[in-house]
Amino acid sequence: METFARFGYAAKGFVYGEIGILALLAAFSVGGGDTTDTSGALQAISQQPFGKILLASIALGLVGYALWRLIQGIKDPQDKGRDAKGIFTRLGHISSGIVYLGVAINAGLLAIGASSSGGESNSKQDWTVMVLQQPLGRWLVGIAGALTIGIGFWRIYRAYKTKFRKKLNLNELSSQKQNLLVNISRFGIAARGVVFVMIGFFIIQAAKNYDPEKVKGLDGALLTLAQQPFGKALLALMALGLICYAIYLLIQARYRRIKLN
Repeated sequence: METFARFGYAAKGFVYGEIGILALLAAFSVGGGDTTDTSGALQAISQQPFGKILLASIALGLVGYALWRLIQGIKDPQDKGRDAKGIFTRLGHISSGIVYLGVAINAGLLAIGASSSGGESNSKQDWTVMVLQQPLGRWLVGIAGALTIGIGFWRIYRAYKTKFRKKLNLNELSSQKQNLLVNISRFGIAARGVVFVMIGFFIIQAAKNYDPEKVKGLDGALLTLAQQPFGKALLALMALGLICYAIYLLIQARYRRIKLN
């Protein structure tokens, strides 16, 4: 299971690396560049030489990542506890496991030549439509947006305080290499936090205007950055951040302390 979990981190890193590279190419107006999400990255991978084999490997890895997240949430091997903070953290692990199980299914479908589901934005819009139709739906969507923003700021704080370092066993590396990997990780985690803040803002706008079309995923966040003044520079900076986040995931694949019981 530990090997499976490490393979999962690597697979997730490969997907985010593809997203970052495509966004960086788009920022410099290079052919083939695009602002996309995990679904778009998988589509791009499928078009490469040996793309089907790569997708099958990614699908298997993401199943491992999803199972690891579910184990973290259900069995609580990291002793997060049953207080409010612990339960919230464990629910986050379970949600992450379910999400990446869906990404794994998409990758598997593409690997066998079947059509996959829509991108992040479409999926979020579908959920938003369903929730808005419920009693107090706008409030529920607004709360979801606020929670997403909170998670984003928490990630930025986590990057600033380097809290993630305690989960990594970097003792075999020199202090110089440790500092380099930690700083790359900080930039990547902070970039992901900014994406969460932007997505949360979009969700709140959807609740405020009763318009699910306002909801956007990672692809929408990147496109929004590109449309701002100095958009190319902002997009390039975010693309580098996502590439650093991919490197952080690869660091976790190699050096994370994984406790299973």
